[in-house]
Amino acid sequence: MNIYTKKQRWKLVLAAIAFLIVIASLWYTNSLVKQIRDDEKRKVKLWAKAVQKKANLVKFTNDLFEQIKLEERKKAELYAEATRQISTGKGDVEFVLKVLQENTTVPVILTNEKDEISSSTASRNLDTLREKDTTYLREQLRLMKKLYPPVEIEVYKGIRQRLYHKDSKVFTDIQLAFDSLTRSFIDEVAENTAAVPVIYTDSTQTKVIHKNEKIQLSSINTPEKLKEMLNDLAHQNEPIKIILKEGEKHYIFYAESEILTRLRWYPFVQFGVIGFFLLIAYILFSTARKAEQDQVWVGMSKETAHQLGTPLSSLMAWNDHLRSMGVDETIVNEMQRDVKRLNTITDRFSKIGSQPELTNENVNEIISNSVEYLKSRTSKNVKYFIELPNEPLYAQVCVPLFEWVIENICKNAVDAMSGKGEIYVTVKDIPEGVNIDIRDTGKGIPKSKFKTVFEPGFTTKQRGWGLGLSLCKRIIENYHGGKIFVLNSEVNKGTTFRITLRRF
Repeated sequence: MNIYTKKQRWKLVLAAIAFLIVIASLWYTNSLVKQIRDDEKRKVKLWAKAVQKKANLVKFTNDLFEQIKLEERKKAELYAEATRQISTGKGDVEFVLKVLQENTTVPVILTNEKDEISSSTASRNLDTLREKDTTYLREQLRLMKKLYPPVEIEVYKGIRQRLYHKDSKVFTDIQLAFDSLTRSFIDEVAENTAAVPVIYTDSTQTKVIHKNEKIQLSSINTPEKLKEMLNDLAHQNEPIKIILKEGEKHYIFYAESEILTRLRWYPFVQFGVIGFFLLIAYILFSTARKAEQDQVWVGMSKETAHQLGTPLSSLMAWNDHLRSMGVDETIVNEMQRDVKRLNTITDRFSKIGSQPELTNENVNEIISNSVEYLKSRTSKNVKYFIELPNEPLYAQVCVPLFEWVIENICKNAVDAMSGKGEIYVTVKDIPEGVNIDIRDTGKGIPKSKFKTVFEPGFTTKQRGWGLGLSLCKRIIENYHGGKIFVLNSEVNKGTTFRITLRRF
């Protein structure tokens, strides 16, 4: 198992543990929210029952009020009948006098057909200090006409009188108490609502009688908005139907409290914030780890270059000594090439960690030299095919490091083909710069690994550090400002890597 695989497995294990923690925490938080919601629902239902009971009390009071109103009307009619009987001389005189005397509550005024008050004795139960004031009597008559129609009394053939009446003081006091009770009911509906949004409407559900401060006026200031709001509230809770008067229905719409709504979203906000801080922490730790890795790589590279310096100088001296001894020139030249190559490798290692100097170089020539060097040092079963443009293509590169990238990719291709296959190197001119495609006929890379092959520690070899492609990516992208990626790959058919370099 390589380093990268171990790291990936640890990541998956930690992610699974974090996922389980999140699920458990969400379950527990949602359980608490559900308990609070159920408790609040219970309180709201108790409030709704209390509202309904008080509405029943208001309705009962209203019914009693209507009954009293009807009784007073009957008293007025009875008083009119008694007046008629005493005027015609018919009927039981004692009964008539008793009816007239017992009317101590209902204010009445008796007029002729022209609504003229015949005498000061034609009124009863008005202000005793002003009952002889004709102006006062006419004012009271005017009020009575507005309230109720008169009771017609036929005194004699063709002669009629009219009896006007109004509500008694007792009835008026009861009416004031009833109105106060109704207003109190509406206020309690709107204010004492367990801190939930409430709208109190008429029977048509188009007129708002009252609302509490939880409902914004801007959300119900048009018929369309009001309808939308009522539909939303009705979807949350069934409206409470209130009957204050016979045939007159009112409706109370209410919703869940704001604190419950917040609690419902609390777990998601909580984990969003936690996730944000974890992301920041991960980025910071990743940056620190990457910086530490860079320091290790730089130190290792420079130490390697330093260690190679001494034996390399010795090899160069031995090569000159062999030449002076008359050893076969071909062998000496080949050794000289290898020594020169070692010197190039040492130069490469020394450049890691510092920004290399980029020069405008012919990419075609660098590719040709690199492939030519590899041909003589790989199996004869590996065939190289190079496709270069007719004109030289120039790009900003550091030759030693760029050659390292080409060689590394080609060596990986040879390993992927198990030492037998074909490698195609194609150089293309594009507006942005230069594209170099390196294609092999090896075992290929799964699509899921296209990006991970460039991660430090990723390798498919039994022995290896998995640093080659990671170094290639660092050289091309960090030092040359280009791009390197897997263009395409098919398992058991081959892989194509693409390198893009800037022209200037």
